[in-house]
Amino acid sequence: MSVEASLKEFKETEGKESFQLQHSKCLKVELSGETIQAKLGTMVAYQGDVDFEHAGSGGLARMAKKAMTGEGATLMKISGSGEVFLADLAQDIQLLKLEKEAITVNGANLLAFDADIDWDIKKVEGVSGMLGGGMYNTHLEGTGYVALLSDGTPVLLNVDGEKTFADPQAAITWSDGLKTGVKANVSMKNLIGRGSGETFTMSFEGKGWVLIQPSEGRVAAPSQGGGAGGGAGGTLGKILSG
Repeated sequence: MSVEASLKEFKETEGKESFQLQHSKCLKVELSGETIQAKLGTMVAYQGDVDFEHAGSGGLARMAKKAMTGEGATLMKISGSGEVFLADLAQDIQLLKLEKEAITVNGANLLAFDADIDWDIKKVEGVSGMLGGGMYNTHLEGTGYVALLSDGTPVLLNVDGEKTFADPQAAITWSDGLKTGVKANVSMKNLIGRGSGETFTMSFEGKGWVLIQPSEGRVAAPSQGGGAGGGAGGTLGKILSG
């Protein structure tokens, strides 16, 4: 058996959609002149005439929000004609398609989104004064694909009337319209000794859904700044951010 035949199971996956999962940990985006945005440093390969550019913050208002809150992934613009392959630390990728819809995403879990998706940074309700100024997440709205990262296979929780609670780092995205807040789980066990460590949880109320990853999120090493995909992707991230 030839080497090429041995590698057949890893062959690139073809499809009609612009965003196409190659497997659970790698995304291929087909470009035909449009511009998408992706987490800086997550390009692992590309084919064709493709350009990469630091996306900035998309305006002074969003720049100020990012500076004040630390929320929102550092993004790069990807344009041209060809195929781009994206991945981040071998995390699982969840592909969603919005149809004139809106979702809220934990910025650390945002991998890429279509050209027609608008984004902003919004504050979680009921947080001010509890977490040193508040908690912020990324709001996405429009029509097109959104690719998210999860540390393991997530679980979808339905919210219908009764409150649902989750660790802030485990809740990677939720539907528009849910009322959010923060519950302080403060007791003597939290204040003395090691305790449980679960000092705060996010609350979700109303009708909708929350996607939960089976982890409180990965912590990237300093050399991986911004969740670089490694190799050329990591170098590209440093060039664009510098």
